[in-house]
Amino acid sequence: MCGQTTHVPDPQLLSDRLIAWAHDRDIGERAAVAALIEEGDILARGDVRDLLVVENDAFVFCDWPRFEARYRCVLVLDEGEDAFLTLVLATAFPRLVPLWKVEVLGERRLGIVLRALARLAGCATLAVGVRS
Repeated sequence: MCGQTTHVPDPQLLSDRLIAWAHDRDIGERAAVAALIEEGDILARGDVRDLLVVENDAFVFCDWPRFEARYRCVLVLDEGEDAFLTLVLATAFPRLVPLWKVEVLGERRLGIVLRALARLAGCATLAVGVRS
């Protein structure tokens, strides 16, 4: 439509606001938010943001319960995305999750999940990644 622009949220601003919100949350939610931001691709999807993130000028937060209840029914995910989100949700709110999900993550997402698990354990000094 002529003269109309679609508002696309600035991903950096959203990341900063989510980090600020998570600062006062428990360690699991902080680790989950950090993993989503580090991964980047999934949080950049409008359908994921619409389902997970509640945002207005005054506040932003992750609505984990709503997301968990609906993401498999609403989102079209490949098995790597599904596995990543399953593990991120288990980081935010501890629950049993099949560890075989890591098989389909790929190296990049596996590293992110491992760093999130280290954060969840309260370990900020464990190096996870490729050795040089």
